[in-house]
Amino acid sequence: MVTCKLLLSVLFLCYCTNTNAQEYYKNLNIIPYPSTLTPGEGYFVINAQTTLIAPSRFVNGAAQLNKLVKAGTGHTLIQGKSNPTNTVKFVYDGSIKNPEAYRLNITTKHIIITAGTPAGAFHAVETIRQLLPVSVETGQKNTQVSLPSVNIDDQPAYAWRGMHLDVSRHFFSISYLKKFIDVMALYKMNKFHLHLTDDQGWRVEIKKYPKLTEQGAWRTFNNQDSACMKRAADNPDFNMDQKHIIHKNGKTLYGGFYTQQQLKDLVAYAANRHIDIIPEIDMPGHMMAAINAYPFLTCDSQNKWGELFSTPICPCSETTFEFAKNVYTEIMDIFPSKYIHIGGDEVDRRDWGKSEACKELMKREGITSLPDLQNYFIDRMEQFFNSKGRKLIGWDEVLEGKISSTAMIMYWRSWVPDAPVKAAQHGNQVIMTPGTPLYFDNPADKNSISNVYHFNPVPQNLTAEQAKLIIGAQANIWTEYIPSEKRADYMYMPRMTALAELLWTNKQDYYKSYTQRLVQQYSRLEALNINYRQPDLEGVLDTRVFITSDTVKVNSPLSTSAIRYTTNGDLPGQNSPLLRNYVVNHPQTIKLAAFTPSGKRGDIYTVKYVQQTLAQPVTATGVATGLAANYYKGFFKGASGITQGAADSTFVTQTISVPASVKAPSFAIKYRGYIDVPKDGVYTFYLTCDDSGILNVANRETVNNDGMHSPMEKSGQVALKKGLQPFALDFVEGGGGYTLKLQYSINGNEREDVPESWFKHNQ
Repeated sequence: MVTCKLLLSVLFLCYCTNTNAQEYYKNLNIIPYPSTLTPGEGYFVINAQTTLIAPSRFVNGAAQLNKLVKAGTGHTLIQGKSNPTNTVKFVYDGSIKNPEAYRLNITTKHIIITAGTPAGAFHAVETIRQLLPVSVETGQKNTQVSLPSVNIDDQPAYAWRGMHLDVSRHFFSISYLKKFIDVMALYKMNKFHLHLTDDQGWRVEIKKYPKLTEQGAWRTFNNQDSACMKRAADNPDFNMDQKHIIHKNGKTLYGGFYTQQQLKDLVAYAANRHIDIIPEIDMPGHMMAAINAYPFLTCDSQNKWGELFSTPICPCSETTFEFAKNVYTEIMDIFPSKYIHIGGDEVDRRDWGKSEACKELMKREGITSLPDLQNYFIDRMEQFFNSKGRKLIGWDEVLEGKISSTAMIMYWRSWVPDAPVKAAQHGNQVIMTPGTPLYFDNPADKNSISNVYHFNPVPQNLTAEQAKLIIGAQANIWTEYIPSEKRADYMYMPRMTALAELLWTNKQDYYKSYTQRLVQQYSRLEALNINYRQPDLEGVLDTRVFITSDTVKVNSPLSTSAIRYTTNGDLPGQNSPLLRNYVVNHPQTIKLAAFTPSGKRGDIYTVKYVQQTLAQPVTATGVATGLAANYYKGFFKGASGITQGAADSTFVTQTISVPASVKAPSFAIKYRGYIDVPKDGVYTFYLTCDDSGILNVANRETVNNDGMHSPMEKSGQVALKKGLQPFALDFVEGGGGYTLKLQYSINGNEREDVPESWFKHNQ
């Protein structure tokens, strides 16, 4: 086994012969990358004689560093003794104004950590942690460990660097929440938004209202559970967690809740890692679990589902406000956070309009609309929060009525792009959490990490002063289809690392360096027992075309991974054949998966091999540039389900994209015409859409990206001769995404956008 010291010696030999030393250091294994990093020479060795000096204000950071050193070497740093060499020293500097900033100076003689706050010192230790060998995570002992000489001056670009976890749809243990917090700390995230209540479950003990957890924390299996159970046949990560299933009164129930003491302990655990837990108790909508226990909360004591959402609590009854204030009083006793999230999203207000009490209140208060009635509730709750020294956060729907400029807005509805702009112009602070690309419950694909990394939190059309009100961003994890802790790991990691670097470093030209550093991070994630999503295999297409034969060529970005395959429909396992020069000479379907040395299986890829001859071109007269498009208003379940009938409008387009003029939340477009293929060959098409799309070229189904989903890329091939080839693309937008993109490559060349000059249609 190569020792850490020897490995670093090799690395520094590479560094000394590197013509661009700064580029080498940009690839040091640190995520998020520091604001500035200047390389030094040599390395600092931590051994049994290394001493530690730390003022009392930095006791937490010093303890964390000692914990890492002990895990990696078996001994602790000698505290309180000053040596001219072999010393780690924490230094206070009150001139450092950013509360999370730090300076880290590592030479061959010492490590000096300088900060103005305990948070800054802790972040410096987390940087050191990533420079230390992975053995510090596993407890595998080395006599000594080494750190490269560097000089780092670091601070975050954004104050709000958040992660959200919904524990109401599917429940997660306290131990998992602590693990989640530990990973956040490793990557310098600082806000943990804990979504504690919703229609499907109430997860926090409220002593004044015990039925909230006695009844509201438990439910029978629902349709989302059934969907997970079905998927578990191919992926055990979808198995329901047996720890959260009980049998009571002849029923099988799923659920659970946290006691107030458990949550207080969790708050302390997070605070020790300089992470603020922001609780969300969603009101006035998403309250079915509470209403089942206390029916008086609605305007008519009824609790049902409307067309889209459940019955909300009644904003026209003082008993509702008494309940809300009592609940939040106990919440504030558990969570000392300055911020409290009230939700305020997806409220079905129709029952309010039928209520005599609401009609009376609206008349008395001069309220002219139901959205303003909702904000009457929000405003009163904000006043209550403010009286307790807290600040209210609401989802961006609260902007639909009159909202105060002191409320904080969390923007999520990517199909309402002007919402964060209006909020900032109104003077509200804004946290960006748009569904695309920051809903990490949406399935990931090969573009997901890049989409997160290149997301710009600051919308256009803001002045410099207004832009300062965009205080950061967070990723949200909604758990309707995330029934296990392993599945939760898979959905957020490694996407969270891209968000961490975006919000801390905010240098998009570092993306290539980031992808190289990310590959090095996987061994640490595995050591931390995180069920991360492995990087996408290179060279995989959903449908692959061959004329006579084809050799399967697939690579993994992880050199240590082994790719195994099956051809009989079974899922690849550790005993399946290794992929080595497999030749396809007849139509078949191959399943592929990468396996790490520990046996962790990555995504399963299903590749359909189709044998084709080159499609003959067609002859057409009177063609013009562009594609003919038929536009249909309404909701369709998928591209395969577009109703045949008169289009609401027709137009000619030169590009494959959602027209800027389209404003309907849900619609379908059929693109028809030809592509003028410039030469013979096997063409690959890459179709990205939100929600659904099916591409046919030369009357052959080429890409099937059907189904209602977030932006996702699917690919396929078709064999074409030069000339006009029939082209048909059916696209459905279910609401919110507005993503449609088509690219191509030929004979394995680099992909690019389909040229506008290729598109033709009959006049």
